[in-house]
Amino acid sequence: MNFLAHLHLAYLAESSLSGNLLADFVRGSPADTWSADVVDGIFMHRRIDVLTDNLPEVKEAKEWFRPETRRVAPITLDVMWDHFLSRHWAQLSPDFPLQAFVRYAHAQVKIILPESPPRFVNLNNYLWSEKWLERYGDMDFIQDVLNGMASRRPRLDALRDSWHDLDTHYAALEARFWQFYPRMMVQAKNKQL
Repeated sequence: MNFLAHLHLAYLAESSLSGNLLADFVRGSPADTWSADVVDGIFMHRRIDVLTDNLPEVKEAKEWFRPETRRVAPITLDVMWDHFLSRHWAQLSPDFPLQAFVRYAHAQVKIILPESPPRFVNLNNYLWSEKWLERYGDMDFIQDVLNGMASRRPRLDALRDSWHDLDTHYAALEARFWQFYPRMMVQAKNKQL
């Protein structure tokens, strides 16, 4: 899962949106640095990552990537799941329009920014002002996201080319998303994530 899905599942689980978004920027035990609710959100994010990577639908989708892009398939798929969530938001969350949810999430996350690592602050400078979460529904933007990650991390250069795997398997990926994401939404609402 990427940013939008982590925020959405955190909201459904009544978990800390801040902690769930911050988690990729925190190493080791966060307990000495963050409040209990943020720590709980960080641990929820980590559990979701492990769960998602081990879902049969996700394991199957990783196999659809070509040998030269398979190494970056988990990262590419995380971004793609956000694409489908953004694209189908009105169907999945009809009572909370995406733009209103993004405003709500931003208000929650900005509370912790003064104490946050510089890389997380930098991400937030772009995430909200450039409307990434809303733009994830556009496949051209997904390609820009993958290219941007490849530019920032040369060892992930294969992300540029992974776009072709997404394009080739778009319908099958969307079908897999519909198989597992509603199930995860129920798990979140039942506090099982």
